[in-house]
Amino acid sequence: MAEATPAATADLVADTAGERLDVFVARMIPELTRSRVQRLIASGHIAVDGQPSKRALRLEPGQRVAVDIPPPVSDRAEAEEIPLAVIFEDADLLVVNKPPGMTVHPSPGHRTATLVNAILAHCHDLSGIGGVSRPGIVHRLDRDTSGIIVVAKNDAAHNALARQLKERSVEKTYIALVEGTPRPPEGAIEAPIARDPRNRQRMAVIEGGRDAATAYRVIERFRGMSLLEARPKTGRTHQIRVHLAAIGHPIVGDRVYGKPSPLVDRQFLHASRIAFTHPHSGERLEFEALLAEDLARALERLRRND
Repeated sequence: MAEATPAATADLVADTAGERLDVFVARMIPELTRSRVQRLIASGHIAVDGQPSKRALRLEPGQRVAVDIPPPVSDRAEAEEIPLAVIFEDADLLVVNKPPGMTVHPSPGHRTATLVNAILAHCHDLSGIGGVSRPGIVHRLDRDTSGIIVVAKNDAAHNALARQLKERSVEKTYIALVEGTPRPPEGAIEAPIARDPRNRQRMAVIEGGRDAATAYRVIERFRGMSLLEARPKTGRTHQIRVHLAAIGHPIVGDRVYGKPSPLVDRQFLHASRIAFTHPHSGERLEFEALLAEDLARALERLRRND
């Protein structure tokens, strides 16, 4: 029986007719879970008779199965000297204005140049509650959403902020440019959100999903578009984007829940304000992040042309 090592290859010979490829490999190399085997097949690391194959392939006795097991990638984030727009910092907290295009923490396909990599170089010693790949991270922003994010610098601060988020006492305000004008111009969207069963990369309003609520207010109107303040009461993945799309007013430039826009090359969504209680002093704090340059330029164009 082949043995999986941190970086290894295994040459196997099928011994049972009709067995699925992924089941066979997992049986022959018990160190690999079936889901790991399926990922190896999908990434082309398993070949049958010299050819890449699908996990559902039914093997015939005597077929040769070559398994290439790449070395594991460490989940631990490494410090990188990346400039940070620091809004506030003390012994417990770091508040930064995240630029668009930056992922918050390492993930498959985004191992470096994340906010966490930058923060590790800035702080050196961070709370580990979020895990080795997410030290200090209490809440997140989408990669192409800019704006304010709070980082805990120790475990006590992390616990206190996480508790406030759970109790919904953290106030967040976002600026969003949407298609059309919502009616009424001020209101709330209450609709449950879950992963879209038709596309696992998206979220959707789904009956039986997790409860989600977003308040909004129109603050400026343009031809065919409106600038909103959005205040999420809950913290579901893609919540503001999903809710606004669900009422027929997707965020301008949102390629997932709306459509591309010549005005801006990402979703026009910016986390502009956050208010919470300091985990150590008990003081109520409020911070604001200036609108990202690309969004500010887009607004200037709209105001000139309106």
